[in-house]
Amino acid sequence: MGERSIRIRVPGTSANCGPGFDSLGLACTVYNELTLSLTHEPRLDIKVTGEGAADIPVDERNMVWRSVQYLLEQAQEEDHFQGCIMRMENHIPLSRGLGSSAAAIVAGLRAANVLIDNRFNRREIMQFATELEGHPDNVGPAIFGGFTVSIVNNGKVDTCSFLPKVKLKLVAAVPDFPLDTKLARQALPEVIPFKDAVFNVGHASMLVAALCRGNERYLRHSLTDAMHQNYRAKLIPGLQEVFRMARYAGALGAVISGAGPTIRAFVLERDQCASAVADAMVAGFAQNGVKANALVLDVDTKGAHIVNEWT
Repeated sequence: MGERSIRIRVPGTSANCGPGFDSLGLACTVYNELTLSLTHEPRLDIKVTGEGAADIPVDERNMVWRSVQYLLEQAQEEDHFQGCIMRMENHIPLSRGLGSSAAAIVAGLRAANVLIDNRFNRREIMQFATELEGHPDNVGPAIFGGFTVSIVNNGKVDTCSFLPKVKLKLVAAVPDFPLDTKLARQALPEVIPFKDAVFNVGHASMLVAALCRGNERYLRHSLTDAMHQNYRAKLIPGLQEVFRMARYAGALGAVISGAGPTIRAFVLERDQCASAVADAMVAGFAQNGVKANALVLDVDTKGAHIVNEWT
């Protein structure tokens, strides 16, 4: 792999969490791993295995490499390191609303930063990642782990991360079709009613409070959204049916994961109904002609982290 290599593990993420559009996110226990070494000569040796292997570019268009280049430019090291040897092992489904692009960006930034002796701290990496991704809700939990709340003030990103005081299982029903984030954003109106804005402010605030306090009753009532999910329903066949069946099987509630099409259900660990919720959500999709598989996950607590380093 070259003179010095680093192996980084980055979690998948779920943005919005219902009412927290473009501001709330969580990290979950499905991972991509990147092994990277930088070269002085301008060469690219990129290999991808796992999810999206047939679709991910292995040239200058590769998102991980573009992120590596971005960080090297910020450190004024782009002339010193002009190429890389890269191995990507992906388990996060591509273009399904589970943060595959955020994972690629964070992996590249984090790995390159280690290889230049951690020139930047995590807050600076967060800023870089947001600039590359365009919004902070997925890159935040990919970097910090847990749940994150992010805001942008005059172009500067602030992110608060925390672990919930309630033990949750996260059930992700992943349809067998991708959904481009740009298409999902085009489905949203430019202006929303004032009452819908108020509704979401209240519900997003209650969601964070419920997670921080471990209040299950408030958590159950805070996952509803009025800003984006109804507008995106036409892009995800069976959305409302899957929501309904997840709750009927015992989930606290269900939301679109990021821009979709994955639907994420929140389940209390002690209820031991995650498998039943998974089966119900897959059945809900099937009733609407969509094949899906379900992942039962936990909240990731580490964020992007080093797995191994060697010279």
